[in-house]
Amino acid sequence: MALLKIMAVDDEEPALRRLAALLNEIEDAQLVATSDDPFEALSKIQHVRPDILLLDIQMAGLGGIELAEQLTQSGGHVPLIIFVTAYNQHAVQAFETRAVDYVLKPVRRERLIAALDHARRQLDHERAAQHAAELRRLLDALRGRTQGEADPDEQEIWAQRGGDHVRLLVREIEWAESERDYVHIHNHERAYLLRTTMAALAERLGEERFMRVRRSALVRLDRVSSIRDRGYGNVHVILRSGAEVRVGRTYLKPLRERLRPRTEG
Repeated sequence: MALLKIMAVDDEEPALRRLAALLNEIEDAQLVATSDDPFEALSKIQHVRPDILLLDIQMAGLGGIELAEQLTQSGGHVPLIIFVTAYNQHAVQAFETRAVDYVLKPVRRERLIAALDHARRQLDHERAAQHAAELRRLLDALRGRTQGEADPDEQEIWAQRGGDHVRLLVREIEWAESERDYVHIHNHERAYLLRTTMAALAERLGEERFMRVRRSALVRLDRVSSIRDRGYGNVHVILRSGAEVRVGRTYLKPLRERLRPRTEG
């Protein structure tokens, strides 16, 4: 089993020492770097490129959630994140970022192992999906069908509906939402189940027609009819079918910018 490369970020030195001691007892985990400065950590992550980031939420100057948001917007390496916190009320906001889990302080060995196992499964799925995408590109090239020559809307996705596997064309997909190791793909009538990750599906569908509106959901842009703000950060996109999809706080501005040519005037 391959070692998990782990970096820990916490502005309290005793907390970093505790994490280092716990990770030293876990055979398939390797602590490759630590940082007690969240601003320094941003550049260090790009240098070390860890698989998993153990990230404290409460830090002076730049909190863990803000650090994670900067990572996701940087265009650089974004590891899977396990948040470390003394307050579990941060959980919902934490999962708007690339967090796969969170552990409460004081960190217990058994809980840390469970969180790392969860992260490893996520990494395995993403790597498998990436290899599958690379194989599809190779096969397309061998058939003389480059991505530019093929109509992306006519590409097929085979998904599960009840006990059957059915063929969906990309042009039929209106939105999708991930749940653990699966993605629910919606057209205007019903939902279908696909065993993949949201990152792999987003790459497969492409950025030209689809956009993620939160970490766990994406929509087809030309199916968006309006954006509805109910206040207190509760924002949804309304699709032509009438479906409503919640928009994450950090995704709202990029979404408005993508939709502006379609809505102005």
